[in-house]
Formats: sequence, structure tokens, C-alpha cells
Amino acid sequence: MKDAGTIGTIHGVGLGPGAMDLMSVRADRLVRGARQVAYFRKAGRFGHARRTAEGMLRPDVVEIPMEYPVTTEIPFSHPEYNACLSAFYARCTEQLVAAAGNGEDVVVLCEGDPFFYGSFMHLHSRLAGRTPVEVVPGITGMAGAWNATGLPITWGDDVLTVAMATLPEEELVRRIRDTDALVVMKIGRNLPKLRRAVAAAGREDGAWLVEHAAMPGQSVTRLADAQSVTPYFAILLIHGQGRRP
Repeated sequence: MKDAGTIGTIHGVGLGPGAMDLMSVRADRLVRGARQVAYFRKAGRFGHARRTAEGMLRPDVVEIPMEYPVTTEIPFSHPEYNACLSAFYARCTEQLVAAAGNGEDVVVLCEGDPFFYGSFMHLHSRLAGRTPVEVVPGITGMAGAWNATGLPITWGDDVLTVAMATLPEEELVRRIRDTDALVVMKIGRNLPKLRRAVAAAGREDGAWLVEHAAMPGQSVTRLADAQSVTPYFAILLIHGQGRRP
């Protein structure tokens, strides 16, 4: 407990791709020492970040689950989606500010790296100026994925593009065609569209699909051989073939 009247620090802690031994020493120390731990999860689920930290938390830990009101039920383009998520992040922000108001720090468990397409970013911008906030970097899921293939993702002057499979098909084709190395995330139900885009860009032979990278059940498959994917933990890779000595 800090001195009376002080505000605790909110730590966005990157847990890495899902293996406990791929956390940083700083992340491990903060997670094990925190009395207040918050994490995102889908309603009715344990949550991947919380599952990664299983067995690490103090016996007297106070858990603060933050349950998404919507995930894939509403299209991203629908006005209700942004309105719903904005209100959710505002509520989560108030929860964390209240938790830190007693002078104790709060650790927010974050998959991968907090500043790489992570939900914590939406809290960070709302917490600015209200409480002290610190971010602990983590290994990204895409780094876990390309290491799972046993091949470097980039060589020499290769340009790496990170794209979302939620993009319009024409935009995906352009991005895939115009880059040297590629990472595509948020695949799930977008797999048929992604297959067509990869084929249209003429990159089928070099495309790999990695599921559950660095987690139990990890699989590495050529895109041409993949029948289906898990909704969330799937990443498509095309390795660069650039300059090398």
C-alpha cells in the first residue's frame, strides 16, 4: 500500500504470445506481485490473458475481469459497434481509476504486446492525465508465429507488411502483392476471402498458416492445405526472400 492520498500506477503488462516462459522478467515480477489484476475476456470465458497467468497470482489477489459486450456479433462497420465498444472502454477506465485510487497498483494482463493491436491501447488513451500508467512490452503473437515456422520473416531490405484479414478483398490483394514479407491477423471467418486475395496476388506458394503459436496445439500448415482455422489464434505468413550475404 502506498501513502494515503497517492494514486496507484496502472501497468499494462504484455504477457507475450501465450507461453509463460516467454514473458519478460519485468512482466513476471509485476504479475506475481500484484494484489489487483485486471484482464479482458469474452463473457462466459476464462480469457486467454488470464489463462496465461494461471498459477502466478497471489493467494489474496483481487481480480477485475473486463467482459467485452460484443466481439464478432456486430460488423466492425456498423455504427453500433464503435458506440458499444467506446462505452465499454469508458466503464473499464473508471473501474481501473477506482481500483488505483486506494494507492495500490493495478496490473492489466495483456496478450502479446499492449501497444500492438491490443485492447489496452483504448484504456491507455483514456487514462492519460488521470493516473500514472506504465507499459511493459511483450513478444507479439506474430513473432511467435514466424519463429514457429523455423524461417526468418525478413532478410536484408525486405519490407514487412502487417494487415488485417478484415480489410476489403481488393485492398488485401494490393497489400499482399506489393510487399516482400507479410503477416495477416484477424483471420477467422475471413479465411475464404484471404485465400482468394493471396491467389489473386500470386503468392499462394509462399503462404503459411500458423495457429496457436507458442501455445499448446501449435500447428504450422501451408495455406493451400488448410481447411479451416480457429476464430482468433491464427496468423498468415509470407516470408521475405530479400538480400542476404
